[in-house]
Amino acid sequence: MRRVTRNVVLLILAVLVALLALGALPALLGSGDPYYLTAEPVDDGNASANGSAAANGSTVANGSVGVVNASAAINGSALSERRFPYTTQALRNGTSDPYRKGPWGLKEAFTHSPFDERDALAARNATAVTPEGVLVSYNGTLYRVAVGQRV
Repeated sequence: MRRVTRNVVLLILAVLVALLALGALPALLGSGDPYYLTAEPVDDGNASANGSAAANGSTVANGSVGVVNASAAINGSALSERRFPYTTQALRNGTSDPYRKGPWGLKEAFTHSPFDERDALAARNATAVTPEGVLVSYNGTLYRVAVGQRV
């Protein structure tokens, strides 16, 4: 093999290895407290016992409007586990695996996050979005899916 050809082949292999490393590296980065996608059951009746939600749209004690419209919820049973891994895990277990943000914002550009899933659910059905999260129905139960940190 000629010297120039060998150098070109080595350069191409080095670029491929560098691209593979860049693809795997962001998933290993992580700093700060972890974020979780949580799924909390929601009462879709007239009003809950503690007054946190009202189906008629009235303002509750904390000043937020607690409208829970079960018909606007996203069908969680139809969500793909490959496209929504954090959401499907949260719907089954109540919370997802932890996700840590990257130290300089580099990780978010290359990896899938709970924030991406929340935004995708909101884009799928804008009427399911509430100030506390996104409404998702799963196996006959209404859940509020939101991104948060454990304190």
